[in-house]
Amino acid sequence: MSQDDRRPDPATEAFVSHRNLLFTVAYEILGSAVDAEDVLQETWLRWAGVDLSTVREQRAYLVRIATRQALGRLRTLGRRKESYVGPWLPEPLLTAPDVAEDVELAESISMAMMLVLETLAPTERAVFVLREVFDLGYEEIAEAVEKSPAAVRQIAHRARAHVAARRPRGPVSTDETRAALGAFQRAVETGDLQGLLDLLAPDVVALSDGGGIKQAMPRPTVGAEKVARLLAAGAAAWGPVATLEPAQINGHPALVVRIDGEIDLVVAMRVEDGFITGIYSVRNPEKLTHVERETAVSR
Repeated sequence: MSQDDRRPDPATEAFVSHRNLLFTVAYEILGSAVDAEDVLQETWLRWAGVDLSTVREQRAYLVRIATRQALGRLRTLGRRKESYVGPWLPEPLLTAPDVAEDVELAESISMAMMLVLETLAPTERAVFVLREVFDLGYEEIAEAVEKSPAAVRQIAHRARAHVAARRPRGPVSTDETRAALGAFQRAVETGDLQGLLDLLAPDVVALSDGGGIKQAMPRPTVGAEKVARLLAAGAAAWGPVATLEPAQINGHPALVVRIDGEIDLVVAMRVEDGFITGIYSVRNPEKLTHVERETAVSR
């Protein structure tokens, strides 16, 4: 067999070379890695039937297919969220350390930013992601969301203003987050309530997602004292069988909590000015499948 015979066909080659990008686009639109993987499958099925001689720009064409599939799935996901038990958090991803080097990408997939994206309407979310994160032109985005370029410009402006009013105050250094995380871990492991209080911002918000499968806070908890007491009580309940392991989740330092060796919980956080302003705990076991192995993201 010649070397040419062993090479994948052009359609497969193009799809594989853009696979990580397409996954990231779908994940940022959906907040669900499982659904993003399904979008990849649907994108491949449609791409495999395309006459490549008619495609001017393969990356843009693939992103267009993936975006349309993700938008269709986002509307279905929205209906599922309406009946979801307790707060809904994005599905955490174990990411490679080098993701943090691309500050814009890491910020865009952070738990804090993904929650801001949740407040956008489906088309607004897609337009914002494609424009602000992946730097697509308005005409390319217009084809992906099936709107006119003029309409896309208006949507992008509206989405940008909406996000700017809600997003955290600029990117945080990885070193700052890692330092706060280490102090947080020591305080939790030793039951140091005062240590926790010293780390938490006065208006810290804690969210917990159990999906009705695992016990979790039914609503957000706000305020340093309430959150500290809740964390201390939770840590005491784990007992000696729990281990807290630092990990890179969604491009940022986080903690993976194992009980008897099994992943029970992922804790991500937002750190601003040295204080923890957001704590995002995912316990729903259906959302922890992408924590055991690294997921490649790119743009």
